[in-house]
Amino acid sequence: MLALRLARGAHPLVQLRRLLVAAAAAGTGFLLLCTLAYAMEHPGTGSVLRLAWCAAPTAATVYFAVAVARTDPGTRPRAGLSAVGLGPARLMVLAAISTAVACTLGSLVALLVFLHLRGDLSGLPFDGAAAELLAADRPLPLAAALTLLTVVPLTASAASAAALRPRPATSSGAENPGEPAAPAPAPSGLPWGVALLAAGLAVETYASGKANGTGLPVPGGADGNPAGVLAGWALTALGLALAGPGLTYLCGRLLQAARPGAVRLLAGRVLQEEARRIGRPLGVLCAVASGAYASGVLYAGPRTGIGPLTALGALLVAGCAVLTLATAAVEARQSRADTTAALLRLGAPATMLRGSAALRAGALTAVFAPLTWVVAELAALPLGR
Repeated sequence: MLALRLARGAHPLVQLRRLLVAAAAAGTGFLLLCTLAYAMEHPGTGSVLRLAWCAAPTAATVYFAVAVARTDPGTRPRAGLSAVGLGPARLMVLAAISTAVACTLGSLVALLVFLHLRGDLSGLPFDGAAAELLAADRPLPLAAALTLLTVVPLTASAASAAALRPRPATSSGAENPGEPAAPAPAPSGLPWGVALLAAGLAVETYASGKANGTGLPVPGGADGNPAGVLAGWALTALGLALAGPGLTYLCGRLLQAARPGAVRLLAGRVLQEEARRIGRPLGVLCAVASGAYASGVLYAGPRTGIGPLTALGALLVAGCAVLTLATAAVEARQSRADTTAALLRLGAPATMLRGSAALRAGALTAVFAPLTWVVAELAALPLGR
């Protein structure tokens, strides 16, 4: 009940983010139900492979839900709530419940739309419009459908609880602007990210030359792609996600090189402090962008057209990646609110803060945009042969 009251009293932008989580969960749930419908019509290993295709939209939805839970004002510890027994542990539970409620709402919407398009629910427009695609001639196994629909709510709530679990308090030095703050330690995932990125490109190149007609079917069209190419792209995406924080930290170091001024010093320190928070979403977005470019090269040839379910899955992955990065930026701004207010009280001009933000955005674009283009070209090179 308390989680419901906190949700009702939240800011409209917070409510919008929760509705976006519900919409992403609805899209992913609909894809899972369509996979179940395909399994009803075509029992066999092909159904398992199609279910594996839903892993990417599911992971993207869960990742976005965790980012929204981290920025929810109701999950931040406050003195008034701690006085009534709502410490960090209780707030973690409330965040997990709120995430589960939003994802469950989306899953219920997915079920209603699925049943409506099958023709099980009548009296609305487009009743039974996809009856042939969704196996309307066969009875729907309700237990299996509900089991699939619980995947996103349970995974998202567990991931949110893990991300918001209470941690020992650490002093970063930024609480007192009068004293020089030590830079944050560098993330340690850059070497592993580069290694996985190279391994993924190598696996994709090798698998593209060994295509033998057996592939991993895509829901809604585009059959016949070798599974090794997809495994290589997954390694590449994981490598970019791991390398993102290290590259963001490196951007901060470069901005502070060669006798920096106040703006460059502030921009570099902020990037170092926020490297882990915004670096990983940046890496994920680079992986999605490079995968979209490679897919464009792949489907440019004489292949089966992209079906509606494939397009829905791609839209979910891309949309969640962009929204997660935007949400991480909001979280970073919230974490710097006290420091920004202290700088303004000390007389720092607002133009300096805006210039620092523009410099950070330019530095990240200058590093990640060429990296995305290089990875996309290398990933698309074997596919265009």
